Amino acid sequence: MSLLRSLRLYLAAQTRNCPAGALLFQSLQPWHTFHAGPWLSSVSSKELLMKLRRKTGYSFVNCKKALETCGGDLKQAESWLHEQAQKEGWSKAAKLHGRKTKEGLIGLLQEGSTTVLVEVNCETDFVSRNLKFQQLVQQVALGTILHCQSLKSQLSTYSKGFLNSSELSELPAGPEREGCLKDQLALAIGKLGENMILKRAAWVKVPAGFYVGSYVHGATHSPSLHNLVLGKYGALVICETSEQTANLEDLGRRLGQHVVGMAPLSVGSLDDEPGGEAETKMLSQPYLLDPSITLGQYVQPQGVSVVDFVRFECGEGEEAAEAE
Repeated sequence: MSLLRSLRLYLAAQTRNCPAGALLFQSLQPWHTFHAGPWLSSVSSKELLMKLRRKTGYSFVNCKKALETCGGDLKQAESWLHEQAQKEGWSKAAKLHGRKTKEGLIGLLQEGSTTVLVEVNCETDFVSRNLKFQQLVQQVALGTILHCQSLKSQLSTYSKGFLNSSELSELPAGPEREGCLKDQLALAIGKLGENMILKRAAWVKVPAGFYVGSYVHGATHSPSLHNLVLGKYGALVICETSEQTANLEDLGRRLGQHVVGMAPLSVGSLDDEPGGEAETKMLSQPYLLDPSITLGQYVQPQGVSVVDFVRFECGEGEEAAEAE
């Protein structure tokens, strides 16, 4: 069944407030060099062990080894654990490099006037449903937001940019984490045991008078991930509006649905002749939710002008490379 037909059936059956999918969690396996020792001998030591375990999420065996190595110093033990995990992650990343990463997730995050789409890939759909992997997508989205907010932009119009895999990898991991996003990637590879790639990111920043509509197909939400929306397809649609249009959020969502389902290549013009299913100009395409009219005919009475869009499909680059 085509994506277009699937999306139309999905939109017909889906309510706007669908429950979030189940999230899986996998704990870090102990490093093979760890072994039991005589350190755990008092109530206070056991309390330290429990505290380190709760704070870091690493196994009891790893936390016990860390406290033994650091003489019971909690802060040093935490740093030691992160160092060992980083070494393990880089080692595993080197071994898994080159394995195909056709699965993964698109992440959408909006904060104020800034909106980002990111793509992070892994080997299997099973890992993409794991909370650890989804937290990595969240870190990449937050890193992209911070990068975008640090850039100077014109106040009179919107700004849009893209980051490739190498550029994403070098972004800072954030105020609460050390190193770059590539370090967080290595940690995730070490924990989940699959090859992963920080594929790409797009960001949009708008001033007053503009609005960014957004949509993620098959979206899932998790309270622990705050405002991050995850799925396999995502779209941003940049609109210019002269006044505060009613139901702007709903309009933006419908435009995003159209971009995901119809995959236009350009915006086009309201003066363009209507096209059929093969049309690639967005405004001339049959409107996804009512093919009897074009998208331009749907938008024109709404009081907004579509000026740009971004569309991400998870794994689309991998499929093209395989076809070649």
